[in-house]
Amino acid sequence: MRIVIAGGHGQIALRLERLLSARGDEAAGIIRTAEQGNDLREAGAEPVLLNLESASVEEVAAHLQGADAAVFAAGAGPGSGTARKETVDRGAAMLFADAAVRARVRRFVVVSSMGADPAHPGDDVFDVYLRAKGHADAYVARQEALDWTILRPGALTDAPGTGLVQLEAHTGRGSIPRDDVAAVLAELVESSATAGLTLELISGSTPVSVAVKSVAGP
Repeated sequence: MRIVIAGGHGQIALRLERLLSARGDEAAGIIRTAEQGNDLREAGAEPVLLNLESASVEEVAAHLQGADAAVFAAGAGPGSGTARKETVDRGAAMLFADAAVRARVRRFVVVSSMGADPAHPGDDVFDVYLRAKGHADAYVARQEALDWTILRPGALTDAPGTGLVQLEAHTGRGSIPRDDVAAVLAELVESSATAGLTLELISGSTPVSVAVKSVAGP
């Protein structure tokens, strides 16, 4: 498979790229600066230099041509202000979805956030973030040309992955190592069996592959 990942230099994306490369898939990661390219190459991924805050749908679609799946794992980051929550977490996600439709890439997986909601109240940066993610998720879910899955992890940690998770429509609050989020994404992109589902993810007691199969459709 060829999988194109938006936010290719992110902590989850780099882990995902290593997993995909190790199993023989072809991963391409969209990055903002050329300096990030070496980290992707070390992870076994092809760097694609493109700014999703200024690129056109046509430019993004050109890089998605021939892909089997697309993963939106980009984010403005914890140090950014409210403006970039709108341009990256909302705007870039919607652009990437439009480009996938244009390039006829049906399998589309979004790394969202637990609590994402277009009606989330408040004006703090994190409130704006959850609202932006909620709007992006709702937009993706309206795209009938996409076999989309929205993944909403709990609080992210850098603890070593355990391979044991809880993956359900509603899990309740909890945390999850980034290693395990990447492992779940690697399973999700492999098939469209979870298409149309919004899933929450925290650490649990179920092996990743079993957890994904248990929520998948027939």
